[in-house]
Amino acid sequence: MPIPPPLVRLLREHLKEFGTVKDGRLFFTVRGNEMPASSYLRAWKQARELGLVPDQVSSVLAFRLYDLRHAGVSQWLNSGVPALRAAARAGHSVDVLLKIYAKCIDGQEQEMNDRIMQGLGEEDDLTD
Repeated sequence: MPIPPPLVRLLREHLKEFGTVKDGRLFFTVRGNEMPASSYLRAWKQARELGLVPDQVSSVLAFRLYDLRHAGVSQWLNSGVPALRAAARAGHSVDVLLKIYAKCIDGQEQEMNDRIMQGLGEEDDLTD
């Protein structure tokens, strides 16, 4: 899955500071062993509390670490990435992508209206 440049920078910084173990894992114990799931869960819980407002923390938003995948795909779609491209990046068919994520697309009504009007040769915003 492609990742954005800011994440690449963070990963490079992490690698420079901590390296990897022989099998390529990025996160490991002091002795190089596999991190217990409870450590990931504890870190994720703390990250949610730092990164979300209280109402979001008490919700199911990004409740599981796996939810980051859904958040990423939702963010792509809400940023205007075409469904075909988002599906390819996520490893989904467009049908599966839209079945899962169509309800996550939010706040693009005016932008879509503007695109439709431009496609019709109209540049004026009809909402004035």
